[in-house]
Amino acid sequence: MSVKISRIGKVTEPEKAVIETREVMSPKQGQVLIKIKSSAICGSDIHIFKGKHPSAPLPMTIGHEFSGDVAEIGEGVTSVAVGDRVTVEPCIVCGTCDACKHGDYGYCENISFTYRNGDGAMADYILINEPYVYKLPEYLTYDTGSLIEPLSVAAHAVRRADICLGETVLVIGAGAIGMLVAAICRKSGAAEVIIADHSDERLAAAKKLGATMTVNSGKVNLEEEIFRITNGKGVDKSFECVGLEATFLQAMMTLKKNGMATIIGIFENPRINIPASRFVTHEIKIQGAQGYCWDFPIALKIARELDLELLITHHFSLNDIQKALETCLDRKSGSIKVLLHP
Repeated sequence: MSVKISRIGKVTEPEKAVIETREVMSPKQGQVLIKIKSSAICGSDIHIFKGKHPSAPLPMTIGHEFSGDVAEIGEGVTSVAVGDRVTVEPCIVCGTCDACKHGDYGYCENISFTYRNGDGAMADYILINEPYVYKLPEYLTYDTGSLIEPLSVAAHAVRRADICLGETVLVIGAGAIGMLVAAICRKSGAAEVIIADHSDERLAAAKKLGATMTVNSGKVNLEEEIFRITNGKGVDKSFECVGLEATFLQAMMTLKKNGMATIIGIFENPRINIPASRFVTHEIKIQGAQGYCWDFPIALKIARELDLELLITHHFSLNDIQKALETCLDRKSGSIKVLLHP
């Protein structure tokens, strides 16, 4: 069995990333070896880089949004062939718990992700089990193909929110996930999609992707602005895509009676204070959305209708991983999606 030497990005301590080398074996039965072409930095990678991800203690490999070419296939692999352009759903599930047996693998009792098992996508090569490998359609480049993972996260959240024709939606946070949520909400029939952020540049990009209205919540009181826009009623649905107590409260307090908020952000501080009486007086609902479950095929189809290139702002070589992560942290950089290339 042949062995390849691969570089891999790893966060060893807060705000310090290094490149290590490792041996990559040829794929075993049912496995696919992928030569990575493009890898995108996710918000969760930044939480890891800061040493504040609640489920990923340091040291930790990073990277799970990527695309590449099939380099080798193991015995029994039939869905892809050497040379195919692909992207990957980077989750790992047990297949034996009740959720998995019922097809709801997104709720697997033992769910994990490739990077938590040492297979970070900020690397030269990665080994993936065949069921999680998807061919890239011709309308996707390697760069836009690396964004299918966050698009799947957004699709999952919007599907859970059950957006209805004519609804008014608020998205808090114009990062990549927030922008994609806004875009999918609009295509799902929402009449008004309001997106809030502190960055005018990000808000402008969000409007190009599909948001109908933007609010710079660093300059105005978001709750007051939403009630002004909605004539005092509030929004039908909201999405929290930041991960702060303040934005959780905004998502909750801007809802109309019987409205629903979907929480997507990763909370570095998991304990927050909320006005519990609001649940009773307004009969609102709060739900979470994590990852995906049968959402990758949907995202691959949606991608045809979205200009994903609008999200890509920076490119770095894999050896410049430290600079790439620092660029993501730098609010003055204008970064949305930062891509690394081996």
